[in-house]
Amino acid sequence: MPEIDKVAWILIEDGRVLSTRSAGKDVWYLPGGKREPGETDLETLRREIDEELSVDVDVRDAVHLGTFTAAAHGHAADITVRMTCYRAGYQGRLRPASEIAEMDWLAYADRHRTSPVDQIIFDHLLAEGLLR
Repeated sequence: MPEIDKVAWILIEDGRVLSTRSAGKDVWYLPGGKREPGETDLETLRREIDEELSVDVDVRDAVHLGTFTAAAHGHAADITVRMTCYRAGYQGRLRPASEIAEMDWLAYADRHRTSPVDQIIFDHLLAEGLLR
């Protein structure tokens, strides 16, 4: 079964997680993206977040939150996405860039607005007491 390999940044403030919506998309996604050949998780994380949100993720303090798999939104039914998630600090001012049309802080009540893998991650964050 084909799998899309992605890395995501989990940034939580006041019980809400930072999420992004790409131009032309109908759901929200956790910030991050696909690994380029030869990249480590943290190299992917740093590059993708800089491209999408114009900030520098401090990978020195990154903590692996978990790896989650689900059907890949907007793809054929047999394609899955594997999302490796990290929490980390950052430097700079968050602002949408590249293909990102907007960003918002989502609570668990917004779960239905996200992709299938993000819904699983939202469940995990709620169970860990990180989302409200």
